[in-house]
Amino acid sequence: MSTQALAPARPGNPGMVERLTGMGDVLVAVAIVGIVVMMIIPMPTAMLDVLLTANISLALAIVLATVYTTEPLQFSIFPSLLLVATLFRLALNISGTRLILLHGEAGEVISAFGKFVVGGNIVVGLIVFTILVVIQFVVITNGAGRVAEVAARFTLDAMPGKQMAIDADLNAGIITDEEAQQRRRSVSKEADFYGAMDGASKFVKGDAIAAVLIVMINLLGGMGVGVLQQGMGFSEAVQHFSLLTVGEGLVSQIPALLISTATGIIVTRAAGESDLGRDLTTQLTAQPRALLITGIVVTALGIVPGLPKIPFFVIGAGVIAFAMALRRGQDEAITAAAEAEASEIETRPSEPEDVAQLLPLDPLELEIGYGLIPLVDKEEGGDLLGRVAMVRRQTATELGLSLAPIRIRDNIQLSSHEYAIKIRGVEVARWALMPGQLLAMNPGTGDAHLDGISTTEPAFGLPAVWISESQREQAEISGYTVVDHTSLIVTHLSEIIRRDGDELLGRQDTRALLDQLKERSPATVEDLVPDQLSVGDVQRVLQLLLVEGVPIRDLVTILETLGDKARVTKDVPILAEYCRQALARVICNRYVDAQGTLRAITLDPDTDREIAESVMRTEEGSQPTISPERLNELLEVLSMQVDAAQSIGAPPVVLCSAATRRHLKALTVHALPSMAVLSYNEILPDVRIEPVGMAGVA
Repeated sequence: MSTQALAPARPGNPGMVERLTGMGDVLVAVAIVGIVVMMIIPMPTAMLDVLLTANISLALAIVLATVYTTEPLQFSIFPSLLLVATLFRLALNISGTRLILLHGEAGEVISAFGKFVVGGNIVVGLIVFTILVVIQFVVITNGAGRVAEVAARFTLDAMPGKQMAIDADLNAGIITDEEAQQRRRSVSKEADFYGAMDGASKFVKGDAIAAVLIVMINLLGGMGVGVLQQGMGFSEAVQHFSLLTVGEGLVSQIPALLISTATGIIVTRAAGESDLGRDLTTQLTAQPRALLITGIVVTALGIVPGLPKIPFFVIGAGVIAFAMALRRGQDEAITAAAEAEASEIETRPSEPEDVAQLLPLDPLELEIGYGLIPLVDKEEGGDLLGRVAMVRRQTATELGLSLAPIRIRDNIQLSSHEYAIKIRGVEVARWALMPGQLLAMNPGTGDAHLDGISTTEPAFGLPAVWISESQREQAEISGYTVVDHTSLIVTHLSEIIRRDGDELLGRQDTRALLDQLKERSPATVEDLVPDQLSVGDVQRVLQLLLVEGVPIRDLVTILETLGDKARVTKDVPILAEYCRQALARVICNRYVDAQGTLRAITLDPDTDREIAESVMRTEEGSQPTISPERLNELLEVLSMQVDAAQSIGAPPVVLCSAATRRHLKALTVHALPSMAVLSYNEILPDVRIEPVGMAGVA
């Protein structure tokens, strides 16, 4: 024999457990087929003895396994195992019944339980069997079934809240995507487990009923077989077959009781840090005062006339001594901990405070007053966390911007129903909500007057009114849009992201976008970065697109355009204009109506030429140098044209030449932030342009 054959199991050399695990499917299939065969084919008494012993061992192993589990999902196979164990026990009942009725004997195990365990007394055996059935059926099985039913119902009801809690932790950056997926799988498995246990507990109840019926059949059938077929006297048949029946009932009912106990343990077991035994001893001994009072009461009972004194005095004194020892141990542990903490404080070197962890700023924060905390609390029906997580997904879908988790925190410096939005620690928006009120916005179609507090909606600047819940139906009938507090905050946050999305795109975020694209389209990224443009250049191009609300989700088109044009120029604003032209379809779709018509204001050719000729190249790039007087005249004309266009339902869009577009936008961005400026190069060939006005300065 070689030394390799004697080597212990180690990684790379699977041991017995690994081999059994690999053969698990075969073993289970063979076991189930064997159980079915046991029900059909008569079994030798020796084999029945072995299988009855194995049944007791299996039940004992199951109940001990439940004792050592720290949470129910560690034994998630229990419902299926319960079904197989019940089927195995019923097959043994059938085999035992067959042997008892055919041959008047059923092996040594059943005979031993009938003679030795109950002393050969039929009445005692039947009473013990009845007690076992009552304990299993009335006490343990009913209780376990009820607990499983309630746990399944509560687990299913709590699933949405748990899913929202996972989304909230993911949104807050507490867990990663992988941890969130793992927790979602755990929640799903928990619901499946308790649902299965609700049904599996019915197996135990049915098994108890079957045990009673089988015992009655064995008693009556055995006496009939003994008297009519085997020629026994009536008393001899009663004595012989009753002992075998009682033995067979006990040898099957004891494992059934053990598995019923395991069922009760597994469904009543809450998740803990350790197994049942350690939790039991730790929690029972955590309150020495309760044990001390218990010992005093038990000792006092020994003084009562008529009660035996020695048992009560011995047990009471033992409990009192144990409680005093626990109390001394706790006092010593508290004193030692206090001394250790004091010693550590005294010996701790005086080091300067580490303030580095206070320096990082969250890209985007939402601060709320204490009166808005219920919007975040799921137990009070708040869904702000889940809605904010949806904002991140919506931003990724619409803008192609992958936001870092949005931090939500309370701020006592805010008013009770006030909230503030910050970008990199700087407040960019603040608004106050009215407690218990809804906001009814007038989009221009609301005709009826609503009684309430007039205000202006923060996201779009629409006129609005604070109304009560009872006025909601009237407001909606009148054409108003009615929103609650959570919708207001989420809408305002979404508009801030659209407006200032360029500030939220950092260099590291750009690097992450490039890395993700590199996995799908490596040639696109490798051809551009870092040979032609740096990550910073790509970031500035993407920021220029986001400034005007152009989505960057089609990153492949953007990078391919940069790769082609970067060979001609490295000017970032010009590269951004090329990217806009490549994204013409995306840009046009925002303003073209269903008939493919773009209703827009055109820029007077002379004014277009004047702006283009005023551009001067400086160290900071190309800048238009139009005089302030001419700029004011241009802004007035554009403002009038935009108002006129919007009055007829046309979008606020101005068309000009490609050379002028970015300079015109730079001149008007502060005075007319909602006005879009497009160049003719950004209009698709199949789009029909319908001028609604012309803007120019004479």
